[in-house]
Amino acid sequence: MGDLVLETARLVLRKPQDGDALLQMECLNTPAVMEHLGGPKELHEIEAKHAKVEASFARENFGFMMAIEKATGDMVGHCGLKRVDHPLAKNIGDLEVGWLIREDRWRMGYASEAVCATLDMAFARELAPHVVALTSERNAPSWRFMEKLGMVRRKDLDFVDPAFAERDSPTIVYRLDSHDWLARAA
Repeated sequence: MGDLVLETARLVLRKPQDGDALLQMECLNTPAVMEHLGGPKELHEIEAKHAKVEASFARENFGFMMAIEKATGDMVGHCGLKRVDHPLAKNIGDLEVGWLIREDRWRMGYASEAVCATLDMAFARELAPHVVALTSERNAPSWRFMEKLGMVRRKDLDFVDPAFAERDSPTIVYRLDSHDWLARAA
């Protein structure tokens, strides 16, 4: 498959490469972008996540991808799939979609473009019968976007994560079934 995983009208979604951790630290690791994810991370934490992504691609042929803007070559975010692996989650092993867009590219449709391409891939390859997404109730832009995608809140899967501040707890879960996504596209 090489580094390129997906391509959209404005984005190239590719596997992380050497140097991407530093670029992510610069472009995505801001207080505003990381507000609902526990705040900015240290470089070693980002590098550890990239190592997990590399292992995920090697094991399952999917993971989080760097979203590169075709027009400029700039990293505008990341988007991808992983298995729910939080020990307190009630749905460990479910396929999870996630995304992050840098602040100067908010409200430009990049999240929608990247996530829709990722969901198309996940369901076309029949990676799972459903996909979930996680956020906090305070992160209204995130869960509103999930609802726009056709995801449905699953309160029975919510869980408290003590690593997050009380204001971002509990972690809430939305789910999208393959047949619902494919019916929308038809």
